[in-house]
Amino acid sequence: MSYVIGPACIDVNDRACMDVCPVDCIYEGDRKSYINPAECIDCGACEPECPVDAIFVDRAARGDETRTLFLEDSRNFFLEVLPGRTEPLGNPGGAGKVGGLNVDTETVAGYPG
Repeated sequence: MSYVIGPACIDVNDRACMDVCPVDCIYEGDRKSYINPAECIDCGACEPECPVDAIFVDRAARGDETRTLFLEDSRNFFLEVLPGRTEPLGNPGGAGKVGGLNVDTETVAGYPG
C-alpha cells in the first residue's frame, strides 16, 4: 500500500504534504506532486496535510476510474522517461536529491486545468 496524489493537486501543489513526509518520497513535478510508491512507507502523514484532499491510499482507487488513472499515472512518473529526460527517474532515494523536476506525465500535462 502507498499513497497517491490525485487531480485536485493539479495547479495547486502547495507542498504541505512534502513538508511532513518523513522519508522525502514526494517529488515535485510541474503542475502537481507525485508520491514514489517504492519509497513511501505508508505512514499517512501527508494525507491530512493536503488542503485540497488530493491524497488517497492506493487501494481506494478500486472501482473509481479517475483514481485508477492517477494511481497508474503516479507509477508512470517514476517508471517512464519523462519529457526532457534521458532515462526514467526510478527510485532516487528522496526528492531532496533531485529537486523540482518541472515536468509531468502526459496525463497531467494534458489534464484540463
